[in-house]
Amino acid sequence: MPKTILISGSNRGIGQSIAKQLLADGYQLSLGVRDLYQSKESSFDCSQVLYHRYDALDPTSALAWVNATVKQWGGIDGLIHCAGILRSTPLLFADGEELDLNTLWNVNLMGPWWLTRAAWKPLCSSGQGRIQVFVSMSGKRVKGRMTGYSVSKFALMALCQSMRNEGWERGIRVTALCPSWVNTDMANGQSHISRDAMTQPDDLAMLSSNLLTLPNTAVPFELALNCSLEI
Repeated sequence: MPKTILISGSNRGIGQSIAKQLLADGYQLSLGVRDLYQSKESSFDCSQVLYHRYDALDPTSALAWVNATVKQWGGIDGLIHCAGILRSTPLLFADGEELDLNTLWNVNLMGPWWLTRAAWKPLCSSGQGRIQVFVSMSGKRVKGRMTGYSVSKFALMALCQSMRNEGWERGIRVTALCPSWVNTDMANGQSHISRDAMTQPDDLAMLSSNLLTLPNTAVPFELALNCSLEI
């Protein structure tokens, strides 16, 4: 029986590349998307893929997605968190920009938290449950003045550690992936680094695929990936 993997943020960028790779690898995929019609029209259409509405700002959609996946395939073996947003909110944010901070917190931290909580029981039942979280290097250090985004990612890294601690005895293994600039729409106009010089989504997809093949005794918790030298 093929393993079943949930992927958030699969309609573009890193998530879409991972979905393509894992589909080629023979996994069953459950893809959480905000726009069901648009995603079905522009992406995958086969018996190995289940689409379900998922909005990181709506906790009820997380539970509904998980329940639909278990009903379809009987369980969940892996959860890959790719959904996230970027806002350049600084430390001394202007009046009104606190709304951006709230959105950053709810999408980048609470979204993965609610979804992991919803999928926890089937991941435990797997015995070799896998959780991959695309945290970003901004969850390890703060560069420039992009404070709000970094704070949300630092909190996400703490959540990853908590997932690891909570799930270890039940066979759940967590990997926090921390790339710097990745050639996606999110990076557009945000960096002086050329798109060709950034980490490519397909390379991250291959890494994600390889991680899923590792036994419980050999899964790394944290992977930092830089496309440029940081000192």
